[in-house]
Amino acid sequence: MTSLWRNTRPRIISAHPIYDIRAALAAQGHDVIHAHAFSMEELLPYLPDVDVLCISMMWQNCVLERAPHLKFVQSISAGVDHFPQSQLRERGIPLCSAGGTNAAAVSEHVLACILNISRRLFEARDDQKARRWNPPGYHTVNRPQEVSGKHVIVIGYGQIGQKIAYLCRLLGMTVTAVKRQVARQDDADIEIITPDQVPENLPRADFVVLSCPLTEQTQGLVGRDFLAAMNEKAWLINVARGKVVQEDAMIDALRSGQIGGAALDTFEVEPLPETSSLWGLPNVLMTPHDAGDSQFYAGNVGRLLLDNIARLEGGKELKNRIV
Repeated sequence: MTSLWRNTRPRIISAHPIYDIRAALAAQGHDVIHAHAFSMEELLPYLPDVDVLCISMMWQNCVLERAPHLKFVQSISAGVDHFPQSQLRERGIPLCSAGGTNAAAVSEHVLACILNISRRLFEARDDQKARRWNPPGYHTVNRPQEVSGKHVIVIGYGQIGQKIAYLCRLLGMTVTAVKRQVARQDDADIEIITPDQVPENLPRADFVVLSCPLTEQTQGLVGRDFLAAMNEKAWLINVARGKVVQEDAMIDALRSGQIGGAALDTFEVEPLPETSSLWGLPNVLMTPHDAGDSQFYAGNVGRLLLDNIARLEGGKELKNRIV
């Protein structure tokens, strides 16, 4: 049988400015990655001989030109919108996402946002910095809330969305999940609706969570009509991609009180410019695109990489295959 690789083992390179996939796998006893690059400058010399590349936002289109032997790309992130999928398809190079490897981290982040918002902890932090004793219970409008009985709409019901729904249900919340196809009801405790049913359901949601991939269908999904349909006390939580939300429309809705607030982990432009109005809005919680980060992430991606290489060698279906 003809080998997939030029040598007995593939030449694997990982590349990320933070996550050292090589070191994470070596710590688990898998010394299989040839090298890890923390910058494009470090990566370039390895490209002529690379067979497998584990990479994410460092990707540049020159990679394909300089990597003639590339046989497989494993994304380090769940999102793959920055990869040239049509060119990879033309070259016959499979691309797999890291979807699910950060499901626990992202779902816990969403739950933390919901609890923070409900207990008004973000306001307490502001009061602490201002040395202001201001018990929120004195105010009938913004009193701390219990999450039991609150209604959450989860837009994007993949591995992350399912984990979010599970955690919300554990705390007694009502969950409506949005899927493109509703073949069967997997969980009787969770209502499943299709995207065209979202507008009519928005008014009854206390939290709207975006956990969907960025596609042609989801880009700009949250615009003025979407925001106008939301409950005026509801919060938008975005752990998807920044471009799923029309940022100017959201800022207007936040300023006018059309919605209660927004917890944002992703933005149209990253890093968020210092000139953005979002920095100064009191009803906004922001994190720097780190909802999926945890001490386990690099190892999770590394194990997925090894699993997919074994599947590729065995002619089996790849996990999270995009191309």
